[in-house]
Amino acid sequence: MIILQGNKIERSFSGDVLFQNISLQVDERDRIALVGPNGAGKSTLLKILVGEEEPTKGDVNRKRDLTLSYLAQNSRFESDKTIYEEMLKVFEDVRTDERRLRQMEAEMAEKKGQDLERLMQDYDRLSESFRAGHGFTYESEIKTILNGFKFDARMWDMKISALSGGQNTRLALAKMLLEKPELLVLDEPTNHLDIETIAWLENYLANYQGALIIVSHDRYFLDKVATVTLDLNPSSLDRYAGNYSRFMDLKAEKLASEEKLFEKQQKEIAKLEDFVQKNIVRASTTKCAQARRKQLEKMDRLDKPSSSKKLAHMTFQAEKTSGNIVLTVEDAAIGYHNQILSEPIDLEVNKLDAIAVVGPNGIGKSTLIKSITKEIPLLKGHLKYGANVEIGYYDQTQSHLSPSNSVLEEIWKDFPTTAEVDIRNRLGAFLFSGDDVKKSVAMLSGGEKARLLLAKLSMENNNFLVLDEPTNHLDIDSKEVLENALIAFDGTILFVSHDRYFINRIASKVLEISEEGSKLYLGDYDYYVTKKAELEELARIKEQQEVVEDQSRSEGNTHYQDQKANQKEVRKLKRRYEEIETRLEEIDNELANIAAQMQTSNDSSQLMAWQKDLDLLNEQQNELMEEWEILAEQLEI
Repeated sequence: MIILQGNKIERSFSGDVLFQNISLQVDERDRIALVGPNGAGKSTLLKILVGEEEPTKGDVNRKRDLTLSYLAQNSRFESDKTIYEEMLKVFEDVRTDERRLRQMEAEMAEKKGQDLERLMQDYDRLSESFRAGHGFTYESEIKTILNGFKFDARMWDMKISALSGGQNTRLALAKMLLEKPELLVLDEPTNHLDIETIAWLENYLANYQGALIIVSHDRYFLDKVATVTLDLNPSSLDRYAGNYSRFMDLKAEKLASEEKLFEKQQKEIAKLEDFVQKNIVRASTTKCAQARRKQLEKMDRLDKPSSSKKLAHMTFQAEKTSGNIVLTVEDAAIGYHNQILSEPIDLEVNKLDAIAVVGPNGIGKSTLIKSITKEIPLLKGHLKYGANVEIGYYDQTQSHLSPSNSVLEEIWKDFPTTAEVDIRNRLGAFLFSGDDVKKSVAMLSGGEKARLLLAKLSMENNNFLVLDEPTNHLDIDSKEVLENALIAFDGTILFVSHDRYFINRIASKVLEISEEGSKLYLGDYDYYVTKKAELEELARIKEQQEVVEDQSRSEGNTHYQDQKANQKEVRKLKRRYEEIETRLEEIDNELANIAAQMQTSNDSSQLMAWQKDLDLLNEQQNELMEEWEILAEQLEI
């Protein structure tokens, strides 16, 4: 069933067209991702769809009595209630029914005969309405949603007026999920959420019964949630079946097909024009030439395909080669003013590593980065750089920029001997061209400041990049350009990011920070999540086995049900044991194949890449062997 339809929507500001000829249809249960470059008008289109703005032309039709909730960027609502009281307001009708049911139960003791019969019938009808309105589960639903958004029970009595801006926005989204509208429209819903909360939201929305329209720069989130992708351009809104990654594949195929058709037509046009030019003045061929000219005039000429906008061309290159060990951190504690956030932290960064630092908000990820760059001291422990290490630091706060400088001056102050033409060329590669370089830093958007910082970083030619949330403020296209530049970088990278798609593309290792310290995982983000779950399951099984063994020793015997439960856990351990054996066999084959290829190649860059693969496989092999030995001991194999 169609619940919303937009027809030939246009939005203009002072005569300048933002977008036009936009048509779309939203069906119940649609999971729509709305994508497009920064400035394309995604947020404006959302406002038009929900009725907060009127289109310059066109119209929007919504299903009669459509229930709709809209989360704008940095949404905030005012209330004098506590968090829990505000959530209870969603179920006010249900709670009214609940009070009436309790009242009817009391009246039953006083009624008789037909009066009691009528009361019982009314009670049954109201009970059914109460059940359908989640009357028996609404309190547990509130608790589930609040816990999912990191509002633990200690916060439920807090006044909403005391919440921070980010907390208020999170609570606004939590309330919308409890309301369960038929259409949920979300503009950047993952802002202010840590990775764990975003993952929870993904799972929740995957089972959501209504329709969704989502704008987000979080590509991993879109991959998990969306089943339809709408690509907004100035003159069209193209619909693709599938999530973000599928959309990127389909769009590339479409662009390639359009380019082939355009080139084919251009060749045909050139051939016809050449024939006309050569034959129009010759009496014997004039008629044929005139026919070709008419054919050209009637031809429906294709527009030249465009990737929709100019992209940055970022590059990072190390001037010097560092030693094999780039950084060593031993038994460290991080924090501020003797308040320890995490300890102990141990880390060895090797040449060509790309290590992502992850952990919950507030645990000290950026603090660790600042300690590594020596902006703040470690509270405990030791930190040592390797030989020939040159650090390039990207600060997410952008505080190292001088607001009074122009874009050109901002680069020039750090590279005073570099020719202006070279600085302009570098800025042009980061999309600062023409008069853009005369803009003051203070007038730049967050995304422009991010590109300026990255341009400065690219000119330093360091061999160790330390990056704190480098994708903040960047649109999706710029993120992908940055990813490609970092993948091609011939140095070492340590970075903090909440962008899981970015982590998957860049990271060869993941360092998790918690109150208990650090733990290193060998692989990308998906591997980290899988491996962490496996280790937690192993710990749970081991704990259960220890409980069973303690009970067995104290009771002197094991009951049948305990044996049965233990056998089930043993089967799980055996399955994991067999999985590891299979993977170890695969790793052996991969190591042999890479070693064989290295014997026959003289390409130094390829040999370096293969060596990096060998190191990673060897580390994974060692980690799996440790787990395999633990399992073998537990299973007494």
